[in-house]
Amino acid sequence: MSRRREAALVVALAVITTVALTYPLAFQLGSGGRVDAEDGLFSIWNIAWVARTVVADPTALFHANIFYPHRNALAFSEANLVAGLLAVPPYWLTRNPYAAHNTVVLWSFMLSLVGTYLLVRRLTGDRSAAAVAGVLFAFCPFVFARSAHIQLLMTAGLPFSMLAFHRLVERPNVGRGVVLGLVLAAAGLACGYYGLFAGLMVGVAILFHAATDRLWTSRSYWTAIAVAVATGGVVTGASFIPYLEVAETHGAMARTLDDARMYSADWRAYLASPARSHRWILTRIEVWNEVLFPGFLTLGLAAVGVVTGLRSNGSIPAGTTAAAPARQDRRRVVALYALLALLATWASLGPAGGLYTLLFETVPGFGMLRAPARLGIVVALALAVLAGVGVTRLARGRRKATVTAGLLIAALAELAAVPYPHYEAPRFPAAYRMLAQLPSGPLAEFPYFNERMDYPRHSYYMVGSTAHWHPLVNGYSDLIPQDFRAEVNDLAAFPSRRSFDILARHHTRYVLLHRQFYGDEEWTALAARVASFNDRLQPIFWDDDARLYQLVTDEN
Repeated sequence: MSRRREAALVVALAVITTVALTYPLAFQLGSGGRVDAEDGLFSIWNIAWVARTVVADPTALFHANIFYPHRNALAFSEANLVAGLLAVPPYWLTRNPYAAHNTVVLWSFMLSLVGTYLLVRRLTGDRSAAAVAGVLFAFCPFVFARSAHIQLLMTAGLPFSMLAFHRLVERPNVGRGVVLGLVLAAAGLACGYYGLFAGLMVGVAILFHAATDRLWTSRSYWTAIAVAVATGGVVTGASFIPYLEVAETHGAMARTLDDARMYSADWRAYLASPARSHRWILTRIEVWNEVLFPGFLTLGLAAVGVVTGLRSNGSIPAGTTAAAPARQDRRRVVALYALLALLATWASLGPAGGLYTLLFETVPGFGMLRAPARLGIVVALALAVLAGVGVTRLARGRRKATVTAGLLIAALAELAAVPYPHYEAPRFPAAYRMLAQLPSGPLAEFPYFNERMDYPRHSYYMVGSTAHWHPLVNGYSDLIPQDFRAEVNDLAAFPSRRSFDILARHHTRYVLLHRQFYGDEEWTALAARVASFNDRLQPIFWDDDARLYQLVTDEN
């Protein structure tokens, strides 16, 4: 089979399976998304901000339009730079934040499948093994449980990082070291968790191959590794500067081991899955804190891969097309990925397991992580690779095509969690369209949610801001500035003299009141209080949904 035909078939597999397993997403790109969850709203705003600003005003990329007048507000949480860059074409073609976000969701699944295919293809030389492994990892249950968090869908960085490493091992040189460093940096910029996980996987693999290939004294090997570390460090470090500035101003966003204990995996997590075929398991475990079950097919094929791989003489089964040395020793492939699966499972148990505590205290960056259970995605990738090795044993000879098709159908049937969670976009007031026509100026929206558990509700205003992109006094992110916490109760009492003083200090220009968030009596009382401050509020627009005012200050 020619490379061009193989590439076309892999792309077709990625597109067809993604469209099928995320149904109806591909047919409703611009009409909504995970708007049922505040984190989903945050992701939609985040991707739209990056996609817009990286083109319109790249120097202001990290100065997101939330928590005004704070700078570097994008660095208050995951910046999602890679996802935002992928969203540039759909955003500028449609100016629709939902279409931009949902297109990236589809890309995340397709790229993950392609990356895993290329990795397993290189390790086994078997197209069937690569195709099955690609489906098993790209659509693993963990990913479907993270649909409200765009960064946790960006799993492609893991297989591509390991692919770049294996290429380096085959022929260590400066060029391949640069590629590995760039891929690791991209994985980190796509998702901080996955960037660290990819670095750990590659770190284990570096030591593994140094030992098994006797590379301890290989100058070319360690030079290439050093180049990869330096390249990744420079690229990642440049994008990390805003985070350092935020840490200097607001304090580091370090986590504690107590935080990690709350988000550690247990045995129930490794039995939980959102797939329809697995729901009977949930009725038996009753309570779970994460979704990490890899699937019966993945486990079965991985078991076959481990047993047959360790028993083999290391040669490639008949019918495969590998030539490079790294693809000819199945025993080392099995040993490495079984080791990665075991270590990741152990670390995912958090402080109770011990390994996570060691990593927390010794590995730079680990202190910023909160959820050890997310290491389950590394387990999923390692098992998918081992499953690919198992496929090389089962799918061969004249029945290879039939067995491969059967395994792909079985994988899709087992992992399907359709329909993909997709909710109709909220209806925003017409006042947003009016704001889009007005001169830029800071905007405060009310009610100003002041209970700690209600802070995420400000994300509704953030998505609404994609219609006009005015700076917002409101905001929601991982890091909540201390002055926001200090002012939130006074602003929640708007209109009051104290709230006007705060808004004036923030140079607020516009105020928007949302009718839908007030009860009838609250709205009547609010209207009366607003009328008592008619010297401070100039009406601009009002209808049954909202009232928009301009603040009257000494400046205007």
